[in-house]
Amino acid sequence: MALTRESVLQALRTVKDPELMRDIVTLGMVKDVQVDGPRVAVTVELTTPACPLKDVIERDVTSALKAAGAEQVSINLTAQTRGPAQPRKDVLPQVKNILAVGAGKGGVGKSTIALNIAVGLQRAGAQVGLMDGDIYGPSMPTMLGIKGVTPRVRANKIQPHHVHGIYAVTIGSLVEQDKPLIWRGPMAHGAFKQLMLDNTEWPELDYLIVDLPPGTGDVPLTLCQLLPLTGAVVVATPQQVALDDAIRAVHMFQQLNTAVLGIVENMSYLPMPDGSIQDIFGRGGAEAAATRLGVPFLGAVPLYPELRVNSDTGKPHANFEQNPKLREALEQITQRVAGEVSKRNLKPQTPELNIT
Repeated sequence: MALTRESVLQALRTVKDPELMRDIVTLGMVKDVQVDGPRVAVTVELTTPACPLKDVIERDVTSALKAAGAEQVSINLTAQTRGPAQPRKDVLPQVKNILAVGAGKGGVGKSTIALNIAVGLQRAGAQVGLMDGDIYGPSMPTMLGIKGVTPRVRANKIQPHHVHGIYAVTIGSLVEQDKPLIWRGPMAHGAFKQLMLDNTEWPELDYLIVDLPPGTGDVPLTLCQLLPLTGAVVVATPQQVALDDAIRAVHMFQQLNTAVLGIVENMSYLPMPDGSIQDIFGRGGAEAAATRLGVPFLGAVPLYPELRVNSDTGKPHANFEQNPKLREALEQITQRVAGEVSKRNLKPQTPELNIT
């Protein structure tokens, strides 16, 4: 029987997105079908350019079409990042997804992970912004290589730094270098709100990554309530004292009705020159905690010296270009975050919880 557009679509209904667990026709991912005798060309639009299973989808589409009788299959994979099924009507409508990166305590590499998720998503083809919400300890000027660089202002609006392919805003660019911000909670809240919502001209973005202050105190609490978050990533080191605080951070997000996209284990282990591994902090603790809490484990980042050097010198792309094992670790985390966002956006939105 000759192939038709209808028979091709019927065959494609047997192909499921491996993460979203629904067929690609129902998900609206099939954007074009061309049939020329035994030759079929289809365009499939992924839900994120950082889709971790694009090769699986391409393979399954090819298999389904050949089983339906196609002799030659051409697949064009495109990507369009999706936001919530019900578009937000509140703040930052030009931003599809706002992701918080938090930690129960300081010193676990939260800002490092936030930056590399942002750069990883940008490298995959997404439009990405980065907000340095760590009011008291902004480290992004150093890691972005913009220390001492003042952002441009247009019509009384701050223009985010466009650096390394991402749009970044940090209070560290607006205050005197090395000057401590000795602020009480309300002052910090006000500064964050002005930077994030009132005085910054954010462009259209697929993802806006917000590097939260560490801990579960009033500042991250208020910031989470202020922002319409798609979800949160929690960063921890493997040692138990850090995991205890990370677990508290997970519970904080859950009590605020914010989806926890997963946990990242930073400083997981130290690779030695002879190929052996030193478990300095006790590798695997974050994955065990994620399993116990019923949240995804997003991956582990070992203690590679290159990560520290590239962070200190403001060269985040070098983390993806020099050490292939470091690139693999960071890309895995980035792809899993993107996948969790896509799954979250397919779920019905729950009512907001407002705590006063």
